[in-house]
Amino acid sequence: MLNRVVLMGRLTADPDYRTTQNGTAMARFSLAVERDFSGPNNERQTDFLDVVVWRQRADFVSKYFHKGQLVAVQGSIQTSSYTDREGNKRRAWDVIADQVYFAEGKRDNGNNYDNENAAGHNVNVEYESNYSNNDLPDDLPF
Repeated sequence: MLNRVVLMGRLTADPDYRTTQNGTAMARFSLAVERDFSGPNNERQTDFLDVVVWRQRADFVSKYFHKGQLVAVQGSIQTSSYTDREGNKRRAWDVIADQVYFAEGKRDNGNNYDNENAAGHNVNVEYESNYSNNDLPDDLPF
């Protein structure tokens, strides 16, 4: 059986970072993904998909990912069932990400992107325009 998802889209908000009761890091974010086809009136349709990352990836995502950023995600779909406040049974679908990539290059003066160095890298951090490479901590994994 195969349960594999590959998505590219923009974050709708900054990731929501939490830890479980036993201290495991977890981050949740929503990804706006455009469909490949146009709907009525030639408007592109957009799906909003919930993504969950765990442990070190959660730490990384919560530190470097921000609203509006273009990212690519690889993972699998996980479903869960619950009962809402009115007693109705509901189902939820989440993408459990095992790989998260930046899909844009690092900002250059806040306007341009360096996509030449972004392709194929698991870690290519996009910084706000007031940061430079000299501001990076020495212990980053790239």
